[in-house]
Amino acid sequence: MSETKVYLLDVEGTVAPISLTADLLFPYARKHFANFLEQQFYASAWPDLALLIQENGMESEAGSPRIPYSRLPNPDEELLIPDFQLRALDYLHWLMDRDRKSTALKSLQGKIWKAGFESGELKGTLFPDVPAAFVRWSANARIVIYSSGSVEAQRLLFRHSIFGDLTSHIAGYFDTRTGTKQTSASYAAIAAAMNVTPAEVLFFSDAVRELNPAREAGCQTRLVVREGNAPVDDANGHAAVESFAVL
Repeated sequence: MSETKVYLLDVEGTVAPISLTADLLFPYARKHFANFLEQQFYASAWPDLALLIQENGMESEAGSPRIPYSRLPNPDEELLIPDFQLRALDYLHWLMDRDRKSTALKSLQGKIWKAGFESGELKGTLFPDVPAAFVRWSANARIVIYSSGSVEAQRLLFRHSIFGDLTSHIAGYFDTRTGTKQTSASYAAIAAAMNVTPAEVLFFSDAVRELNPAREAGCQTRLVVREGNAPVDDANGHAAVESFAVL
């Protein structure tokens, strides 16, 4: 087995409880989406809404809300803006209801969460064994995060965690812009970006469907078993760990 040079970590169910997103972060974003779109339409929301139009145009699932715009309304089209925002909001809610890994959605959520984390209204709940593992691992290797949540959201989670700011221990962040977590090419791309071979990457996740492509890419893998995670009937040969304290 190759020496581990990169500890690659999923977030939900691995370093943070599944309930963090489902019970705290998603409801917070949903509650603030309308105001955010109104207040940040021509500011930080603009590039994500442009991407959302593209994603909606490629949407293949029957019954999905449609955004009947090929581009964002300009300031001189003021009467169109409320309708556009309503259509966009319908689609964003629809994506959230299905836990779709939309890059536009994840980026918008991250920007909404930023205000919540910075105000102290939100805190990043992590498992108790995470801080000590970060200190231990970062002494001789690099820690990298790979999540469907945006890079911005990842940084916020670790900067404003219940254990304080842990970002000094983290060497890199990757999200869906690198590729989906069910594709082996994504893990190869991360290894290349970190200037290591896939065999020198140890990937932790609670999902076998993510561990399988990582192993196909040549990475080492560990199935993380945490309280609150869905039971895994078949680990498909991935070694399981219940705590980072053993590593």
